[in-house]
Amino acid sequence: MIFVKKPFLEVRKLSANYSEEGHQFVVLKDISFSVSKGEFVCIVGPSGCGKSTLLRMIAGLEKPSGGAVFFEGQPIVAENPRVAMVFQNFALLPWLTVLQNVSLGLEAAGMAKDAQKKIALRYVDIVGLSGFENAYPRELSGGMKQRVGLARALAVHPGLLCMDEPFSALDPLTAENLRQEVLNLWKDRILPPDSVVMVTHSIEEAIYMADRIFVMSKPPAKIVATLKVTLPRPRNRKSEEFYHFVDKVYSLIT
Repeated sequence: MIFVKKPFLEVRKLSANYSEEGHQFVVLKDISFSVSKGEFVCIVGPSGCGKSTLLRMIAGLEKPSGGAVFFEGQPIVAENPRVAMVFQNFALLPWLTVLQNVSLGLEAAGMAKDAQKKIALRYVDIVGLSGFENAYPRELSGGMKQRVGLARALAVHPGLLCMDEPFSALDPLTAENLRQEVLNLWKDRILPPDSVVMVTHSIEEAIYMADRIFVMSKPPAKIVATLKVTLPRPRNRKSEEFYHFVDKVYSLIT
């Protein structure tokens, strides 16, 4: 008997439509791809092509008009603790402290308070925010807020981490530091996640971080190309090979 290994994440013929003033608009059309355990993939495409919509469907936060998403062989649901999301706009609750924000997913899972605090403190320390456990979001910089969002996502120990342009609201230096920290976390097999799916508008960022890049077209959006990034890590963004990949992705998008 031959056993076929199922993909870690599988997107099957996903579509998204919406109606406005009697007109039907197709945002996504027959999107299909899979992600293996241990992969870091990025989704790029023209502005407004539905990248974030696709990511929210992968995370189970939106329902597709057609098709399905399977994670670990099962249809995706919003309540799946094995899938976590990091948002572009931080999405922190302003009336909660750093520690309380990081504990949200653990609390929703019904974990005992003592266990919540122990795990939350660990991930606050991992993302470099020790000493700010009792601070409120208004007291934090943009980079620190995104670290809270990352700690909250990691605290539930997800197998899959979805990231929606997580560095776009940060200053260049903070963004660069956080990119490297995310890569370090992903490469550490002791820590979550197993795989990452990240949406970005930056071609250079995608090539720097990803194992594979999915390139989307204008709406009705499809996957027009899948590019395997074969550059060794850590990647040199000033190398001729890096610029070659940038040109290739740019030409696919334009």
